[in-house]
Amino acid sequence: MPITRISPVILTLDDAATATAAGVHKATELGVPYTFTVLDGGGNTVLVTRMDGAALASIDTSGAKARTAVYFGAATADLAPAVQSGAPLSSIQTATTLPLAFVAGGVPITDAHGVVVGALGAGGGSPAQDHEVAAYAVRALRRP
Repeated sequence: MPITRISPVILTLDDAATATAAGVHKATELGVPYTFTVLDGGGNTVLVTRMDGAALASIDTSGAKARTAVYFGAATADLAPAVQSGAPLSSIQTATTLPLAFVAGGVPITDAHGVVVGALGAGGGSPAQDHEVAAYAVRALRRP
């Protein structure tokens, strides 16, 4: 696995709001209320948005998914196999003080050079829906 460069650059509130608004749009299309957590490249909270009716647990799960995506520089959907019993990271969750989540719904945010500058975690639907919504939200930040 190649080493991913992660930058502690502060992700702007405008970017976090843009991504979250896109996520809310997609979640509304699906008819599922979501919570979105956006972290900067240092794993610090930039914005948390909970849609009306989103499950209370989604507050914690969206944050854990975003943290996992920023710490590992990869979508949580892609990391799930690495934590299965006998896999290289099978015990990683016991080695950290903050919760991690190796289930779909966390997507890193990268700059034009591929450096991870943050992540967005989405919680509220099925794992497949969570990944779809999070990826859609992050794509809203892609600039030509």
